[in-house]
Amino acid sequence: ASFLALTSCAKKQVKADESAVKPPAAAAPGPAGDRAKQLSDLSDAEKMRADVKAFESEHIYFDYDKSELKPEARAVLEKKAGWLRANAAFKVKIEGHCDERGTNEYNLGLGERRAKAAMKYLNALGISADRMTTISYGEERPTCNEKNEKCYSKNRRDEFKLAK
Repeated sequence: ASFLALTSCAKKQVKADESAVKPPAAAAPGPAGDRAKQLSDLSDAEKMRADVKAFESEHIYFDYDKSELKPEARAVLEKKAGWLRANAAFKVKIEGHCDERGTNEYNLGLGERRAKAAMKYLNALGISADRMTTISYGEERPTCNEKNEKCYSKNRRDEFKLAK
């Protein structure tokens, strides 16, 4: 350290022995190395948060009074299965929802059938049943409250929530 302090003030250029200079990657971890790792870890954590948010924000939708998966729903579930295979630490809760038409009891049952349909399809795609749970909210958690078909169609859905 004293050698560096003495040579750094010199007016003449001091030529260093190149074999004695370590490249930055080989330097011992210090505050700067720790900071770089923290930034790297942070960006990985941010990427994972964005992946989780994207996974959870994509829902599947059903026809009126049906629990059969539409082709668009199967495509979404295939994408979700790929993500779940790549991220084995995560479990998924599948939430079944309905529009407001029908009795509360009927809609709870329909929501459960919708959630189970998604679970069964994910299981067929290789996702273990012990990584999945289902719940039905029936008509209790609408995303839209207008009384028209466009709104009703938004409420007939399965949502997906991840947990570790």
